[in-house]
Parts: sequence; C-alpha cells; structure tokens
Amino acid sequence: MAESPLAGCYVISLRPVGAHAALRRAAAAQGARLLALSPWRLQARDDAATRAALRAALDAPRVLFTSPAAVRIAARLQPLADARMRQAFAVGAGTAAAARRAGIAEVTAPARMDSEGLLALPGLQALAGSAVGLVTAPGGRGEIGPELQRRGAQVLRADVYERVAITPSPRALATLRTLAAPAWLALSSGAALEALLAALPADAVAALHRARVVAASARLAQLARERGFTAAVVAASARQRDLVAAAVAAARIR
Repeated sequence: MAESPLAGCYVISLRPVGAHAALRRAAAAQGARLLALSPWRLQARDDAATRAALRAALDAPRVLFTSPAAVRIAARLQPLADARMRQAFAVGAGTAAAARRAGIAEVTAPARMDSEGLLALPGLQALAGSAVGLVTAPGGRGEIGPELQRRGAQVLRADVYERVAITPSPRALATLRTLAAPAWLALSSGAALEALLAALPADAVAALHRARVVAASARLAQLARERGFTAAVVAASARQRDLVAAAVAAARIR
C-alpha cells in the first residue's frame, strides 16, 4: 500500500485540553503526528442558577445541544432521559451520539455539522411563540441564540460549562517554532482559532501561519485566510477523520 502523503507531517489540534484523542488517532492512521495547541480547558458549572436554567431549558418543547461537552455536563446535573422535551437537536454527529448515550432516544443533527447546518433544520424554522432550550457555554456558537430569537422563539439558555483560556505549554510552543515537517491545522472552531492567536507570541503566530488549514466549513476557511493563513481547504464535516481526509486529499495534489 502506498505511503500516506501525511506520513511524517504534523496535524495541529485546537481542541480543548483532554479532547485530542480522536484527532490523534485519525492523524496516526495516516502516519502523522499530533501537535496539541489547546487554547482553553472546559470547566463545568454546578450551582443553583445553572441547575435552574438547565431545568427550564430541558422543559422546552425543543432543546438544542451545541457540543458533546454540553450534553455530558448537563447529564451530570440532571438525567436527560427524564427531560420533557419533544424534540432534541444536536450541532453534529458527535453531539447527537453523546445525547443518545445520555438517554435521549431521538436526536436530530444536520448533515452540515455547524451552526448554519443546525439552523437550517426543518424543525427549527417556524418558532414564533415557542420556547427553545439552548444547552451550551458562553462564547463559541454565538449566532444560534440570536437567530432563534429572530425567528420568534423564546430562548431558554443554560450555560452548563465555560471555556477557561490557557496558554499552550512551553514544550508545545518550542515544537511549533521548530517544525521541520509540513503541518496541517485542523480548524473546527473559529473561537478557538481567535483565542489561540491572541495567546501566542508573535514568533509563534508566524510559525503557525506556515501551516495549511483544513477547515470544517467554508466560513472557517475564510476566517483562516482573514487571519493570515494563505492556504485553506474545506473538509466534508467537522469530524476528526474528515478533517484528516481533507488534508490527505489536498497533500496528494500539491
């Protein structure tokens, strides 16, 4: 079998601390190494206000979950199988799978696994006068709530965790600065990219800009170009294996 064009390359991950395993496996399957540059760690919220907001959100007829972490942390605070929702929606396949594991039998997720794909689902169009629960975190997919409100929904928001900004380790920064092999930046979150660029010193940003970008959507590819990256391709989805597959395909035609 022919050697993968990613053999010996690096795949750069912007996933939160502790969430790099799936991308690491996908990269390793192509002979690539992973460089973890987490811009934040996730911190669960567990207080009376959060629990009350979550109860209200889960009582809505329609409930949206914006990440697997939102599902997992919500399930620790309240059994999701007991929720009164009639329809559950997830931003992508990973979030939908987490919801099913947490006891929600039927979950709708878009083929295009991003905010735009979620908001295009038929069940989220006619919302005038209805309540929609939004289980999420501050920041990130900030366009979902306002768009639901523009459609007439009463949005019951439960921020069940928060992103705590961190600076990548000195070891990770040293690796970034001295990369001798081609690198591919796996981009599935615009907020993560913005946070990382804000945290890095100028020489590390310059090193990062040498990487080619594989983005989960055309919107993220455009954001990368606006932030100084010269090469960006769009993957089939935000799945880790699809991001790596897009890098493989692009490397073959260089």
